[in-house]
Amino acid sequence: MKYLITFFVLVSASAQKFDWSSGKPELYSPERGYGFEEGAKLKAGAGSITSDQPPFYFSAKVPGEGNYRVTVTLGDRDAPTVTTVKAELRRLMVEKVETRPGEFVKRTFLVNTRTPRIDANTEVRLKDREKTSEAWAWDDRITLEFTNQHPAVSAIEIVKADVRTLYIAGDSTSTDQGREPFNSWGQMLPRFFTPRIAVANHGESGESLRSFIGERRLAKLSTLMKSGDWLLIQMGHNDQKEKGEGVGAFTTYKESLKKLIAEARRLGVTPILVTPMNRMTFDAEGKVTNSLGDYPEAVRQAGTEEKVEVIDLNAMSKLFYEALGPKDAVKAFADGDTTHHNNYGSYELARCIVQAIRESKSDLAKYLVDDVASFDPSHPDPLSKFDIPAEPRGTVQKPYGN
Repeated sequence: MKYLITFFVLVSASAQKFDWSSGKPELYSPERGYGFEEGAKLKAGAGSITSDQPPFYFSAKVPGEGNYRVTVTLGDRDAPTVTTVKAELRRLMVEKVETRPGEFVKRTFLVNTRTPRIDANTEVRLKDREKTSEAWAWDDRITLEFTNQHPAVSAIEIVKADVRTLYIAGDSTSTDQGREPFNSWGQMLPRFFTPRIAVANHGESGESLRSFIGERRLAKLSTLMKSGDWLLIQMGHNDQKEKGEGVGAFTTYKESLKKLIAEARRLGVTPILVTPMNRMTFDAEGKVTNSLGDYPEAVRQAGTEEKVEVIDLNAMSKLFYEALGPKDAVKAFADGDTTHHNNYGSYELARCIVQAIRESKSDLAKYLVDDVASFDPSHPDPLSKFDIPAEPRGTVQKPYGN
């Protein structure tokens, strides 16, 4: 299919505008540096671009890594629309915006981009999937996904933003999972923050604290984090499988936690520890059993010893799973998995994180959106009312780690 050129304005070296109020879409090309990704069945609406078979994706090359303020104009002159917007690897940015025919609304959010480069001679040691199915997390573009029942985008503006950043150091349960049915709380977290702070998810599947450091992911963070930022640290699922003399929750694991805490503080960054969420393991009475040994307690101890805030996701996830019960808890997990979550499960865990931040009354809480009610994990949102659509792109490969 051949596409006509749409209206495009380069405002400055760091600001771009795209407008489809009159015009048709065009596919991404490296020479152009912007366009819609191949594969979507796009069509020109009345003052917008839409598709009868969402999702569809738009990418724009940006001049460097960092945070960008993105403003999308959603709607159509002739038809009602329902749009959910994600960025990069399925990071939830805008949740279900509905418009009437002739109504156009704007939503603004922050997207963090990064590359593997640390300095002229050093890069993060990426895993194979990070170079293929997860490449959007490390490239030089911003990629936006438009989905839901009838998504329609009329305009996009992208401009560099100098804002504070909330970084995540974690494993497969917090990373940006590339394909269905897997998802994580880190992917859902941006939806709950205002466009005054960006979320930068540096978690990756299969990571322990020691491998996170060994693959130069902490070194990469050290080049990016600046005074006034925050760092969420959640590990444990893979650390508990490490073997060797002296290796354990209260030894090497706690030492590595303290290394990340010290590096954050050296840079003027506020560290926040997160206990690893439970796996889906129930006893005969319908209570969640501890499959993580001493690792959650080691996080709590490190928090006390270092005077660092601790978000006890381990305790909150137990309440969440038990509220669903052994029969329905599977509906929060990827098919056949007892560690990794689906869209619903990760959204609820993100709400746990958000509630803990709100209750902490720390400076980070002032960046939370005000359109989300308080959350009690023992009374989770009904699955019947959950409306973040699953995507057609799936995988049979499980995330690294367990």
